Amino acid sequence: MSEEEFYTDIIHFFEEIDKYYGSQTDITEGICTSSGDFSADHSTWNLFEFDLIRSAYRNTGDRFMLEGKGMYYEISAQSIITFTQTGRHKFEFVERLGESVYRITKLRFHYKY
Repeated sequence: MSEEEFYTDIIHFFEEIDKYYGSQTDITEGICTSSGDFSADHSTWNLFEFDLIRSAYRNTGDRFMLEGKGMYYEISAQSIITFTQTGRHKFEFVERLGESVYRITKLRFHYKY
């Protein structure tokens, strides 16, 4: 996949995300410090569950934002090194946040269609 296709896929995802508004959204986040090795030995994991209310792109800082009641989550556009659709209504971002710090964000939308 070319770099242009990579960024087109990300932009397309966020242009179409409004269809998930009102859907229960699960975010599983892993942070690791071992060259992207997200095994239990090298990672810390978090889970967030909320109904997606809105999303946006924050120009200041180049961040993609997902918001629910009492929940706000951002992904650094500049730091994304991989983006994949892992299943129906399931997506995965990997960001490189530092020389040896990586974050994986797994999104799952409980979408009825």
